[in-house]
Amino acid sequence: MAAAVTAVLALGGNLGDRYQNIKGAIKALEATQGIEILTKSPLVESVALTEEGLDETKPAYLNGVVKVATTLKPKELLERIRSIETEFGRIRVERWGSRTLDIDIIVMGDELRSSKTLTIPHPRAFERSFVLVPWAMMEPTAILPGHGRVADLAAPLAHEVRVWQKPKKAKA
Repeated sequence: MAAAVTAVLALGGNLGDRYQNIKGAIKALEATQGIEILTKSPLVESVALTEEGLDETKPAYLNGVVKVATTLKPKELLERIRSIETEFGRIRVERWGSRTLDIDIIVMGDELRSSKTLTIPHPRAFERSFVLVPWAMMEPTAILPGHGRVADLAAPLAHEVRVWQKPKKAKA
């Protein structure tokens, strides 16, 4: 049996019931043999990021990160993530388009990999507030390989997101 490595996965979406999609995706990850959820970050909300930049005309994103222990190999983890995205209605039409669910592998152990289908660490994580801020809240001492302390990277970007609170149910 392969030794477990820790990985950080970023989850987010801006279509449908964003909270339920993220919550359901975490449950689906947890139900996967070879994946154990170790920690979950608070969720943050942000303006949609498109290829042209921030776009306030698109629905806002809800994002968070989870730290997992996994015995899956990087490609196996990617395949599982893609199947969970599909289960939650993800349709890959346009790059950077709105979506029900997106799950990215940010780091995976000390894995350094760059291929057409998978780059670890995630090549743009160092500049994404919606990854860095919740990650820093979850794990203040975390390091993003090649870029430094996550908390230091998150600090100048923190104004781009706000911590999301689940709406309270109205009393009848």
